[in-house]
Amino acid sequence: MRRIIFLILFALVFCVPTAHAKKLNVPPEARESLRLMYAGDTARAIEFAHKVQQALPDSPLGYLLEVNALWWRTYCAACEIKWNTIDAYKRAKLPEDDDYFRLADKAIALGDAQLAKSPSAVMNLYVGMGYALKARLHGLRMEAKPVARAGVKAREYLVRASQLDPELGDAYTGLGLYNYFVDALSWWAKMLRFFMGIPGGSKKEGVRLLERALREGDMSVGEARFYYAKNLRNYDLNYTRGVELLTPLVEEYPTNPVFQLILGDLHAKLGHHAQAAKYFHEAKRLATRNNGSDAACNARVQQVADGALALLPRSAGGTKAEE
Repeated sequence: MRRIIFLILFALVFCVPTAHAKKLNVPPEARESLRLMYAGDTARAIEFAHKVQQALPDSPLGYLLEVNALWWRTYCAACEIKWNTIDAYKRAKLPEDDDYFRLADKAIALGDAQLAKSPSAVMNLYVGMGYALKARLHGLRMEAKPVARAGVKAREYLVRASQLDPELGDAYTGLGLYNYFVDALSWWAKMLRFFMGIPGGSKKEGVRLLERALREGDMSVGEARFYYAKNLRNYDLNYTRGVELLTPLVEEYPTNPVFQLILGDLHAKLGHHAQAAKYFHEAKRLATRNNGSDAACNARVQQVADGALALLPRSAGGTKAEE
């Protein structure tokens, strides 16, 4: 049950900019924080998030940036190979989780305080992101009820954001992924979702919203690509489309070893062994080169890359002995 609820709500997310979108009104330091985060430098991303907090103390934005950087550090350190697939599946509670939830709660409180003064699509988006980030970590810790509570609240705020401003493309990332997940579940999981009062969705609608987010999102395109690609891999076995979605993200952020690992995994599933090996080797090289920061993340990347290469034939650049 916990795994099911986690899968339903895991993908309500915070996001990354695109050059062709309608821009949100955020300071340059916020965009730099996002860029560094998706480049794999979460330490410097947090430094810029602190600058946003100092410049905009009443805004949730800086706190969302910080907690999202912490999320990607956590995701990286939790990655593993299970069922022949690279992903972050679960991990135990850690003391640093308290700071993560504190930051998310502060972002939510600041956003709600602004909404108490006047309705705002962007502020609803921010509060929805805060709840989504809480749902993510609860999900990784396999905490069913907190995931459900936070995920449903995230959806409420994102729906309200899209109603107040239908052109706010960022809201469609979380809503699209939510719809996709709940319709991808098995029939008995859908029954469980119904009895727990979790709103339903449709995969067709999810795809439509995700495609719209890719076209119109500002701070959501990167993460829409990442989770959309993983959904297609996990539920539809559509590895070709997954590669199409993830390749631009790797090209834009070539220093992020996590993106390299997932793209390599998609190529491996297509039988593109040489391509897969190239991305696994690059992920390992990046982790080795960056060993001075995010040590847990980099150590895990090297471990996962080695495991993935061990599954590939040596002639393609892997380490598996060929029969």
